[in-house]
Amino acid sequence: MKRIAVLLSMLLLGGTALATDENAPWESLSPSEQRVLERLRDRWDELPTERRQTLRKGAARWQKMTPAQRDRARRNLKRWRELSPEKRRALRERLRQFRDLPPQQRKQLRERREWFRALPKARREALRQRWQDMSPEQRRALRERLRRRASD
Repeated sequence: MKRIAVLLSMLLLGGTALATDENAPWESLSPSEQRVLERLRDRWDELPTERRQTLRKGAARWQKMTPAQRDRARRNLKRWRELSPEKRRALRERLRQFRDLPPQQRKQLRERREWFRALPKARREALRQRWQDMSPEQRRALRERLRRRASD
């Protein structure tokens, strides 16, 4: 169950393309794919083609991960499962909005995220607290100042 759940969470973040038989029966899967997807064995042949493709992409991604990456994926899935349905919907919407952004904006956001993650923990926490203490209007004003600064 854990493997399937991890695969599903990874698929929310995207996957790598596979050039495979679109409607591959269970027996045609590689031994490594079968190992990762074992819990789906009994119902594999009844799954829709699109679902099979998605699961195979996730399995391929899983197989390429290092043990540390797999551990991180497991932790992320655990956090995802603990979210309320409303929070999950909100996150899916934010992901959709992010994917709809132009590539340059997505790149800028990724760079900002990496910058933030590289800060010392105490600094990150202080910035988070400062953000949480702001009113919605203060947050809007700050976003606007940052947008203007980024476009200069």
